[in-house]
Amino acid sequence: MFRIRHLTFDCGDPGALADFWCAALGYRRTELGDQHVAEAIPPEGVQAPALLFIKVPEPKTAKNRLHVDLAVADRDAVVQRMLDLGATKVGEYDEWGTQWVTLRDLEGNEVCVAQDPRFSEG
Repeated sequence: MFRIRHLTFDCGDPGALADFWCAALGYRRTELGDQHVAEAIPPEGVQAPALLFIKVPEPKTAKNRLHVDLAVADRDAVVQRMLDLGATKVGEYDEWGTQWVTLRDLEGNEVCVAQDPRFSEG
């Protein structure tokens, strides 16, 4: 038996990136007592991995080999919230029976946001 504990992001500013993802997803930041690491945990009752942000000296240089896919009840609202928080839009796609928007977070990490009525934001 196992569960995925963290999705880990290498980044230049762990605190800023953790704050972005907390605001975007409704996560809560935990204090780890180290400026080189930040953690964001999901709301109570949400079965999702925590996010871990680790400071690294090198910048992101290529497309992520792994990225976050979000299934949400209101894609447009989530995309707008993330854009308001500083994300940038890469494009809108319609393939494989799914429509989604790809964004980049504050440090260029890709995230795809797809509408799925099975998921609620509450």
